[in-house]
Amino acid sequence: MIEWSRDAAAATNGRVALVTGAARGIGLGIAAWLISEGWQVVLADLDRERGSKVSKVLGENAWFITMDVADEKQVAQGVAEVLGQFGRLDALVCNAAVADPRNITLESLDLANWNRVLAVNLSGPMLLAKHCAPYLRAHGGAIVNLASTRARQSEPDTEAYAASKGGLLALTHALAMSLGPEVRVNAVSPGWIDARDPGARRAEPLSDADHAQHPAGRVGTVEDVAAMVAWLLSRQAGFVTGQEFVVDGGMSKKMIYSE
Repeated sequence: MIEWSRDAAAATNGRVALVTGAARGIGLGIAAWLISEGWQVVLADLDRERGSKVSKVLGENAWFITMDVADEKQVAQGVAEVLGQFGRLDALVCNAAVADPRNITLESLDLANWNRVLAVNLSGPMLLAKHCAPYLRAHGGAIVNLASTRARQSEPDTEAYAASKGGLLALTHALAMSLGPEVRVNAVSPGWIDARDPGARRAEPLSDADHAQHPAGRVGTVEDVAAMVAWLLSRQAGFVTGQEFVVDGGMSKKMIYSE
């Protein structure tokens, strides 16, 4: 059952974005950034308690719904509620992800865990695109999928996560062809991002050695990713679709060419 976390406002004239996995980390940062640019944002997450709290902190332009993106019934119901409340949908940001199981050897990987990771990280964006596409078309909307540099440069014992994010990149390219030119579809692949809230970052800053690993001279932040997503949803990116944007401070090239 999907429930609104507060009483609905009477009406809105602003653009509307649905952001999944938005109760914390990168998803929350994206929601906050979009609100600062005048968007009405619906935060979707499984964590109802936390989602309700953060949406209230973000203010009157933030709303919250509980949603399991791997459950088509919940996705359809959630999208219907967004349309019923706002009458439009201009953007979809698929950030919901399952990073576990990590540090589990292939021999120990449970098929149920594998299936859940792929269901959330890959089937979820497909279901969301399926149910949002008709409404995005009506307003020349856009989709941004949050992938990962792990799709190309994985770590040991991350088979499920790497496979799901690699599939998400392929899905992004296919959706761009299927939904264009009315709907633009792109992917953002973060690398090493300090996803803690600003207060935690100030209280326990990363070491100089951490920052020195990156050609840009610092570890990425939630805001770096959020700014890229906001640009891809803007009219300034109207000629951009079917692309992957890597946000890793040049780390990928350093890793490839360091020798």
